[in-house]
Amino acid sequence: MTDSRRHIPRTDALLDDPRLAPYVELMGRGPVREAVRAAQRRARDGEISPADVPDEVVRSLPGGGPREVINATGVLLHTNLGRAPLSAPALDAVRGAAGTTDVEFDLETGRRARRGRAALAALARAVPDAEAVHLVNNNAAALVLAATALAQGREIVISRGELVEIGDGFRLPDLLASTGARLREVGTTNRTSVADYAGAIGPATGFVLKVHPSNYRIEGFAATPSVGELTGLGVPLVADIGSGLLTPEPLLPDEPDAATWLRAGADLVTASGDKLLGGPQCGLLLGRAEAVERLRRHPLARALRVDKLTLAALEATLTHAANPAREALAADPAVLRRRAGDLVRRLAEAGVKADAVDTEAAVGGGGAPGVALPSAAVAVAGSLAGPLRTGRPAVVGRVEGGRCLLDLRAVAPHRDDDLFDAVTRAVVAACG
Repeated sequence: MTDSRRHIPRTDALLDDPRLAPYVELMGRGPVREAVRAAQRRARDGEISPADVPDEVVRSLPGGGPREVINATGVLLHTNLGRAPLSAPALDAVRGAAGTTDVEFDLETGRRARRGRAALAALARAVPDAEAVHLVNNNAAALVLAATALAQGREIVISRGELVEIGDGFRLPDLLASTGARLREVGTTNRTSVADYAGAIGPATGFVLKVHPSNYRIEGFAATPSVGELTGLGVPLVADIGSGLLTPEPLLPDEPDAATWLRAGADLVTASGDKLLGGPQCGLLLGRAEAVERLRRHPLARALRVDKLTLAALEATLTHAANPAREALAADPAVLRRRAGDLVRRLAEAGVKADAVDTEAAVGGGGAPGVALPSAAVAVAGSLAGPLRTGRPAVVGRVEGGRCLLDLRAVAPHRDDDLFDAVTRAVVAACG
């Protein structure tokens, strides 16, 4: 402990650190000095290493960036935790794109080029059934652009059973109505037929909208037409798959994918990039060339365009098969149990009571509702949930039956050491 304290940077040295100079200039020395002292206390208590004190100060100050979180909730795509974590190639691509890039410039000709052409080409290769592709900043934006370009002042025909709430109190009907389109609701909550759609189509129809209920299920006496059954009605068919699968996923056989719905006859398919695709937040638009081009050239497309970092991350995600979301989805339950057992043994040696338990994880992020993924967790005292959340890195589990379960489904194997360290630090914090 004495040696560790000797290596903690002095307050005056930290206040003169170039990394803190912008904060001192903006906020003054007093607030920064308080942040320095707090970081020094964390180092003295063993929560962080002395070498990490400057970075800890920066993170704790306004503008220091989001806190890193280990997702041990058992929800693979946790919306509140940023959904899909980026792969190593995607992170490298983001770092490379952070400076000056050829995002909208052709280095061969020296002239302006189509923005994000490499990412768009990668998306087109991933879904050859799409005649054309386009990107916006999220899936809600994709639907807004489609409604504005194809149905402003006209009607969108949609089943009552697909008028979903998409999160944080935002509802699809309100989103679509905000574009100036009118909703023509058909069918009932639990049953809608092709005849219901056909009877509602007329001269005022902009398009038929098919929405996959990706965050809920209707069971029992229920029926809804497939995409294939809705083609041939004489108006465009826009289909929202939601969760972002581009091709069929054997582990989620009931989850729709873009390629299948395009082959079934959808004119336009929308999806999210930061869910099962495992990429950055963005909205994917895939479909008929005429429809995609109409959306791409609409003035609103400019306001909804993605930035160079998103383009770089998406291209890397599409060109490298592995990413954390896919690896978590395909994780072997037997391996998860072994990891949980190893962590419990290590914690026992450190004097921490823990148990390895079988659990069920979920896809989350508005994908595959009702699908339970066999998993394993390290169960520790429920009193550790708070200290784990406020540690660095923060660890978020779930509390059940008075215990905090640290589900390993969404925790990469190389983070097991970090999880062990976080639990031992949390025990010290809880006792202190």
